[in-house]
Amino acid sequence: MEVKIGVQHAPRELVVDTDETVEAVEKLVSDAVASEGVLALTDNKGRRIVVPASKVAYVEIGGGVAGAVGFRS
Repeated sequence: MEVKIGVQHAPRELVVDTDETVEAVEKLVSDAVASEGVLALTDNKGRRIVVPASKVAYVEIGGGVAGAVGFRS
């Protein structure tokens, strides 16, 4: 599943492909924001992405079409 994280004052969003469920990612985000801690996700390759919750602008969970090629109208 694809998770996009917008970070304040950063020109690009972070895109993380993870095996976590939508509910698990949502819980991680809400817990991080509530505790004013860090949002930590592990991607499919085992890399750990850590973002201070105070700098998270938005989180988009899901989406991403695997194998999409060409133009869309």
